[in-house]
Amino acid sequence: MSAEIKNLSPQPVWGYFYDLTQIPRPTGHMEAVTRFMVAFGKGLGLETLQDEVGNVLIRKPASPGMEGHKTVTMQSHLDMVPQKNSSVKHDFLTDPIDAYIDGDWVKARETTLGADNGMGAAFAMAVLADKTLKHGPLEALFTINEEVGMDGAVGLKPGFLKGEILLNCDSEEEGELFVGCAGGADLNVSMQFKEDTYIPEGDVAVKISLTGLKGGHSGVDIHLGRANANKLMFRFLKEAVRDYGVRLSSIDGGSLRNAIPREAFAIITIPGDNVEALWELVSDYQEMYRSEYKGIEHNINFTAEMTDMPATLIPEEIQDDLINAIEGCQNGVISMLVDFPGTVESSTNLAIVKSSNEMIEIQILVRSSSESHKEAVCSSLESIFSLAGAKVEYSDGYGGWQPNIDSPILKIMQQAYLDLYGKKPEAKVMHAGLECGIIQESYPDMDMISIGPDLQHPHSPDERVSIPSVARTWDFIVTTLARI
Repeated sequence: MSAEIKNLSPQPVWGYFYDLTQIPRPTGHMEAVTRFMVAFGKGLGLETLQDEVGNVLIRKPASPGMEGHKTVTMQSHLDMVPQKNSSVKHDFLTDPIDAYIDGDWVKARETTLGADNGMGAAFAMAVLADKTLKHGPLEALFTINEEVGMDGAVGLKPGFLKGEILLNCDSEEEGELFVGCAGGADLNVSMQFKEDTYIPEGDVAVKISLTGLKGGHSGVDIHLGRANANKLMFRFLKEAVRDYGVRLSSIDGGSLRNAIPREAFAIITIPGDNVEALWELVSDYQEMYRSEYKGIEHNINFTAEMTDMPATLIPEEIQDDLINAIEGCQNGVISMLVDFPGTVESSTNLAIVKSSNEMIEIQILVRSSSESHKEAVCSSLESIFSLAGAKVEYSDGYGGWQPNIDSPILKIMQQAYLDLYGKKPEAKVMHAGLECGIIQESYPDMDMISIGPDLQHPHSPDERVSIPSVARTWDFIVTTLARI
């Protein structure tokens, strides 16, 4: 039972994290969790505010004797990515997360855990509730809808915060201090068509399923070379259409723009005489994919089964244009940062390809630490889909957080971690969107840093957070607040 995590140490942190697992809080559905957070702040007798977009701010006075210290804003977001395996029944709008302990890790049963960023929120709640800690003036900002659009950070008005230092608790590698992050832009591609009702006599219908991929966060996991379900499905479809007389009726791949797609499903028709050859082709592709991704993916399942005949097909010209565009679409790491070795500069995630109601919709998330490179990648993708006759729209997105290697809070926190654990943490730039860059636009003089415990595979049902790392991060936060 998920309540067992409340007994982990430090108990206040895990207790508040458990509370958050019991509140459905997928992006776009923030009402319950913001009500909970407002009640939490008021229940402690602390100044509790909520701005126009729904962000919650709770202020706590300084410890006696530390009133003259700089004000620190602890910041985290309240929403979580709703991802689950297709085999499990779970409604993210109503069902709590079923967390459990597995050795040194906390996981969820076949869904995302919500440690991104529930653990950051739990750290802030524990600090607010603890009357024994030493710290200067403190406020905790809980933003909404970070995972899609960063609405809370975008809607944050100048003057709402009093902090001179922002301690963002949304990174995922304990012992490393993040001082910058990539910006992002969304590409929305659409192809309209009139359904083809002619299906040749003798054709049969087959459902093609690609499952078992790891998926993960399209920023922090993109360099790991994990398979993209959409790319693999369309690679197969190209040969199946070209050599076996296959026609595409529908496609459903991926579910979230910021998650590497783990599953893809296609309904096709094929001449009955070619069915046996198709089974062999599917088996060959499964073997090939398993070989190509050996050591990266461990459970690729590529299967075919007979299904009910669909009423319509995607027109052949649209089908061919779609297959060619997806095959040619850049996906994964595009470039690396020179100044921060091993850090991705630019990447793309072909997140969603879905057909319904005479429309094919494609969503791609582009990330880059360079605005000019971000624009170049977007332009390249626009070109390839425009050649396929698609309509392409993309947002200006959000800017990156420019690193300040001379940051005063960076020096304080490096020394604090060194004193605690005998190791000086590296300053790093994250290839994912943190709210720091957007907040920086409204608060340009705020000194910022991002930390967090070891959290693996966010945005996928394999998400897990390290129990010992949570304890070390808590001690690190407490020590840091006492030194600012």
